[in-house]
Amino acid sequence: MASPRPKSPGTPASRNNSKDESIWEKIGTLGRKKKIQQVQNVSREGKFAIDSPGGAVLRDLPAEYYNIEEGEERSMIDPHSYNSARFADLRRVLTGWLNDELAQYRIIVKSLEEDLYDGHVLQKLTEKLSGVTLAVPEVTQSEVAQKQKLKVVIGSINQMLGLGHQGSQLWNVEKIHSKNVIAIVHLLVALVRHYRAPIRLPENVFAKVVIVKKEDGQLSHRLVEEEMTSTYDDLGLRYERDAFDTLFDHAPDKLQVVKKSLVTFANKQLNKINLEVTDLDSQFNDGVYLCLMMGLLEDYFVPLYDFHLTPRTFEDKVHNVSFAFELMQDAGLPPPKPRPEDIVNLDLKSTLRVLYNLFFKYKHLN
Repeated sequence: MASPRPKSPGTPASRNNSKDESIWEKIGTLGRKKKIQQVQNVSREGKFAIDSPGGAVLRDLPAEYYNIEEGEERSMIDPHSYNSARFADLRRVLTGWLNDELAQYRIIVKSLEEDLYDGHVLQKLTEKLSGVTLAVPEVTQSEVAQKQKLKVVIGSINQMLGLGHQGSQLWNVEKIHSKNVIAIVHLLVALVRHYRAPIRLPENVFAKVVIVKKEDGQLSHRLVEEEMTSTYDDLGLRYERDAFDTLFDHAPDKLQVVKKSLVTFANKQLNKINLEVTDLDSQFNDGVYLCLMMGLLEDYFVPLYDFHLTPRTFEDKVHNVSFAFELMQDAGLPPPKPRPEDIVNLDLKSTLRVLYNLFFKYKHLN
């Protein structure tokens, strides 16, 4: 009698097995149908956006912009603005500045969006400008690690710019990491302005931004125009040279003589309250001596609650210098040419300009 033929692994062993398989097949089919339905929904929304009024603008959006949550809003630069000559010129100038600043690190930036989004270039730029080494890893591969690094770097930049913990609405970790060129350019322009970079930014550059939002299951969009740069009249841009530029460029040997004269002038006042300047380069950057000097020169007491006598943060120092500038203008002096941030950042030429203005007005006092 012949033995029963063995069954292949694919042959159903029983009706129950057949029933189980049919159940899993149905579940698999339902899963595939659900995915297909999701794809169709995204395609339908994209088609609606393209075919709707103004769809020509949305047609150039990346595919991920169609698959956003209800109520979610995303933005990107209008392709026509991105390719405009003015915006391209601004990107070129900023890229050149970055490459000059980062040459010692052998870093070459070719694309602002592609080279800055992971935080490495911004880390090196921040360390170069501030002189402070950040406690972040040099290399980050994962998205989570890159965002963690960006959080530290952008937090440091916000502190450098005097923005505090609230930061700026123009840039944040998500915008930079998503390669939002508008946010990246805003950030770089702010750094250029703050540190008085010796470059000429194209003035009055505007960019159109497409803001996409999903409402009631449909995509809508609006165009807004953002100002990227305005008209400038200070260092690194359009401004008139003065005697201190000439002094620094052509007569550095006389710089010590000028500094000594200004230190003597300042000490004639500050010695009255048992204070003394020994280092002009650094002792005025927190604004305390400037506030006290204005009271002494104008013969009034400056209330201690109006400024920080022992400033601890960058913001405290900026407040002090700004307040001192207000006192100077109240006394009839012209608005100081430097910004408060320049004094706080130990810009010697700016400090000399401010002190010389005081010397010129009050040199007749005993």
